[in-house]
Amino acid sequence: MSSSVRTTLASFARFVACGGSVGLASSGALILLSGPVPLAVANAIITVVSTVLASELHARLTFRSDRRGWRMHTQSAGTAAVSWAFTTVAMYVLYMFRADPSVLTEQTVYLTASALAGVARFAALKLVVFRPATPVTRTTHLPVSLTKSALTVAA
Repeated sequence: MSSSVRTTLASFARFVACGGSVGLASSGALILLSGPVPLAVANAIITVVSTVLASELHARLTFRSDRRGWRMHTQSAGTAAVSWAFTTVAMYVLYMFRADPSVLTEQTVYLTASALAGVARFAALKLVVFRPATPVTRTTHLPVSLTKSALTVAA
């Protein structure tokens, strides 16, 4: 197994651990906050806070990136929004074909869509949001002499 594959698999394991930890913490926070605050408000607050927290964890731990700031958070939140939309559409499609699906079918569709969205989100975060900066290289243009032998080699 190549070094880049091992690095990607390690990043993916950290992605799952960080995302899962934030998800579990969010679930607990929702239970605590939904008593004194309406559920929709509690969910909105927790969604914003958990997205910012997950973005920081992914930047620092998952991808070990130096990127910080609102642009990184906005891009990361965008990947989360696309993932949410994907899982929502998957559930709507299920209900288009089955008006009253079993709990097992609902969970299968939701978890499958979540897994696919998670893999896509990992790829987007790795390749776009937290990609390492490419070093700027300078090229030196050497004068080329146009001799008969140089043109023959080039042809």
